[in-house]
Amino acid sequence: MKNIEEKLVGLLSKGHCTPRISGLAKSLREPSTTIHYNIKKMEKEKKVLAYKAVFDYRKIGRGFCTYVLITLSPDEYGDPERVARELVKFSEIESIDIITGDWELVLKVRTKDADEYYGFVRTVLSRKGVTKIKSLTSLKQVKTEFIALD
Repeated sequence: MKNIEEKLVGLLSKGHCTPRISGLAKSLREPSTTIHYNIKKMEKEKKVLAYKAVFDYRKIGRGFCTYVLITLSPDEYGDPERVARELVKFSEIESIDIITGDWELVLKVRTKDADEYYGFVRTVLSRKGVTKIKSLTSLKQVKTEFIALD
């Protein structure tokens, strides 16, 4: 059988999952039509943005997790959203938040290992407008996406 795991991981991580209405109906003891109506309403109101798989990142080659604090240069400081929009396109970045305090952005970056992370820093984060970064490497993830890991 053909191994398409990598392709599936890419699609599932971007939201190509759908809720199992029959399972939800059974758990909530509500008719399937009620569940379907409410889900569609929440999607229309943009309360639900995507359905995605939750992975054991170590098992799919993305086990090296780093939180990156970024300080922007004075000319970029006034528009951190612009910098964030530029960074969104990189698949290694799981999340980007604009924050308060001594730093302007915090990124959650997932790579295979430290070498791949180093390459990411050299090619992506070493850009005009970023004056300082601080990397905080996760030693072990205990909970992700509201799911406790063993």
